[in-house]
Amino acid sequence: MATSLSVIVITRNESARLRACLESVAFAGEAVVVDSGSTDDTRTIAQSMGARVSRTDDWPGFGPQKNRALDLATGNWILSIDADERVTPALRQQIEAAMANPGFDAYTVNRRSSYCGQFMRHSGWYPDRVVRLFRRGSARFSDDAVHEALQVRGPVGRLAGELLHESFADFEAVLDKVNRYSTAGARDLHRRGVRGSPGKALGHGLWAFLRTYLFKRGFLDGRLGLALAISNAEGTYYRYVKLWLMQRHGVADSAS
Repeated sequence: MATSLSVIVITRNESARLRACLESVAFAGEAVVVDSGSTDDTRTIAQSMGARVSRTDDWPGFGPQKNRALDLATGNWILSIDADERVTPALRQQIEAAMANPGFDAYTVNRRSSYCGQFMRHSGWYPDRVVRLFRRGSARFSDDAVHEALQVRGPVGRLAGELLHESFADFEAVLDKVNRYSTAGARDLHRRGVRGSPGKALGHGLWAFLRTYLFKRGFLDGRLGLALAISNAEGTYYRYVKLWLMQRHGVADSAS
C-alpha cells in the first residue's frame, strides 16, 4: 500500500495565518481542518486550499479537539500542526525520508518559536522537541484542555529541520493567551483535585521566572528574554490564583 500523509489542524479565527500554514504542507496528500466556530474567513480559506473542513460548535479543549481531527484523517502517517506553524523545506525532506524508510512509529521535530517578532534561541524555547509526525494508530492526544500531549506507544525517533512557530505577533497576543491559558489550566488543576493558595501562586510564579530566565538562559535572548520570563511567571501565578479563587468561592468545574 502506498504511503500517504494526512496533515491535521484545529482552528478558530485563524484567517491571518492559515494560508501560509497550509502552503507549507502542500506536499501532503490530505489536509484535515477542524474548526471551532470561526467568525472570520478561516473555513473559506481552508476549503480554497483543498482542505477537508469539519465544523464543531463546542470546544472540548485542545486535546479532545485534536483527537477529533485525528479520527477524520485517512493517511498512513499523520502530521499534527498548528495554524501558526510552518514546515520548512528541510523539515519536509526529513518527513518524506522518514515515511519512505521508517525506523520508528513517531518522530519529534525541532520547533523554533518567535516572541513579539524575535525568534528565541534560549528561554526553554529552543531547541523545543515536539512529537508531530506519527503512524496512524500509534498515538493519540491526551484529554488536557491546554498543554495537551501526544501519547505514543513505542520508541520515538528524531527529525532534523525546523518547524517555525509564530507564537506571539505582539504583546496583546501574549496577554490574551496568558489570560485564556491560565483559566483553562486552573480548571484542569481543579479537576485533578490540586489545591491552590496565594503562597502557591507566588512560589510557582517565582520558579517559572527563575527557570526561564536563569536556568534556561533566557537572559541570552536579551530584553525580550526578560519579557518572556515575566509573562511565563505571570501565567503561572494567575493559574494558581484562579484555582484558589475557584475553590474559595465554590466554583463548579466548567469549560464555559
